[in-house]
Amino acid sequence: MSVLLAGLCTVDVVQRVAELPGPGEKTQSLSVETAAGGPATNAAVAVAALGGEAVLATVLGAHPLADLARADLAACGVRMLDLLPDHPEPPAVSAVTVRDHDGERTVVSHNAAAAPHLADGVRALDFVRLADKVRAVLVDGHHPELALAVAKWARGKGIPVVLDAGSWKPVLDELLPLVDIAACSAQFHAPGKGLLERGVPAVITTHGPDPVRWRTAEGSGEVPVPRVTARDTLGAGDVWHGALAYGTGRFGTARSDLPELIEFANEVAAERVRHAGPRSWLAAVAEKGRGVR
Repeated sequence: MSVLLAGLCTVDVVQRVAELPGPGEKTQSLSVETAAGGPATNAAVAVAALGGEAVLATVLGAHPLADLARADLAACGVRMLDLLPDHPEPPAVSAVTVRDHDGERTVVSHNAAAAPHLADGVRALDFVRLADKVRAVLVDGHHPELALAVAKWARGKGIPVVLDAGSWKPVLDELLPLVDIAACSAQFHAPGKGLLERGVPAVITTHGPDPVRWRTAEGSGEVPVPRVTARDTLGAGDVWHGALAYGTGRFGTARSDLPELIEFANEVAAERVRHAGPRSWLAAVAEKGRGVR
């Protein structure tokens, strides 16, 4: 079972510290690691850990920094489709600082703000070879042309589309009618009409350790989040989205309703925050994946 994930890939430089430094302060880090990051990328790593085939459509290019992310994704079992493999500019880089005692973090990133035009890369995306295996799609909207192309293809094939809606982006006006599940952060706000009124069948809102809320035209509810001691919150929301996409593709709407999918994603994300470091959680999440195969 494959999940196609389309969106941002960054190179994350992650340092753990005893305390987050204030303005003008310097501090000695306890450790430093590099890993691939970004919403769709972290979700793809989660899908692969759970036992799915994770196919990541993104932009990395030919800059030497891109090799760091490419090697990490290969080690995690993620298959990558680079839309602009010859692009010479460096990929987006995120500077991440994680506080050791509670996993709280700060992130500074350029994201995809300077990404090149993707029209040729999107046209080259080989949907034909993906068609028989993909059971769910996740888009994060960071590369608008890519998000629209993938969502339109999935809609034409009857494949459910999950949107990672961290913040409002202009592309969402066109993208939302193609989305089956919009999974939003608590900070997400849509201008004008709400997401249900814009045609999204199911809207989910996450809020850290607080219960996850869901709404459809037929009803609403909330699902509690497991109480855990947090060691590292970096990418936890992205891992949650990856688990939701995996569950959507694995179980389908005939076998599992929305609260059950949310409960599964909550449990996977809880495993992520229990472990310090960008990849230390993979074995624990893989164990959860073995429990549902």
